[in-house]
Amino acid sequence: MIYKHTWYVLLAEIFEPILYLLSIGVGIGVLVGTVTDVPGGDPVRYAAYVAPALLATAAMNGAMNETTYLMFGKLKADRTYESMLATPLTERDVALGEIGWAVLRGTLVSLAFLAVITALGLVRSPWALLVVPGAALIAFAFATAGVVVVTLLRDWPDLQYVQLVMLPMFLFATTFYPLSVYPRPVQLVVQALPLYQAIELLRNPALGVLTPKIAVAALYLATMGAVCLTIAVRRLARTLSL
Repeated sequence: MIYKHTWYVLLAEIFEPILYLLSIGVGIGVLVGTVTDVPGGDPVRYAAYVAPALLATAAMNGAMNETTYLMFGKLKADRTYESMLATPLTERDVALGEIGWAVLRGTLVSLAFLAVITALGLVRSPWALLVVPGAALIAFAFATAGVVVVTLLRDWPDLQYVQLVMLPMFLFATTFYPLSVYPRPVQLVVQALPLYQAIELLRNPALGVLTPKIAVAALYLATMGAVCLTIAVRRLARTLSL
């Protein structure tokens, strides 16, 4: 009901990947040309290579912004959850409700960006429809992680630590270039990043290639989401009881 009146807040999360796509994917893409080290082996336009990674990032940011910045305000400033817990709702209900909306928010942002890259001719295969459940899984994994993180924050300046992790991950998780540019030890570190797995989950079907990497990435993110969900419910219950 709130977002019916503040829907424009989501526009920033949609325009940010569009600006990256136009400035780097299209702009620098003129200099790069095509990328050969891609799933399936067939060279693709640089913009088509970057677009699925930005889509995964949009799902991540949509979910994380909801369960870190906005949820922290509800916890520390607005005391929203104190009123909610005065009803029959439990701490678990609060956690599941916030995570559920964050998943929906991340998926909506991803769908909007998917429509943009489709209109630009950057979607190469009908398998790109797998991006929709993939984006929901990415949003779930990062939404649950966001709830865990928000229970560890002490004050507003601590939110900078969230960006300190997310921004380097965005830059180095093969968003703009293949994994092969790194030496092998660095590749192992990058492959352990959740955003790298999220990008693998979307980039393969977006390029029309189905490989075991999709199943590995889905298992990674589902496991991450399940573990973080268990921790998030416990941490939030402890935080709200203080």
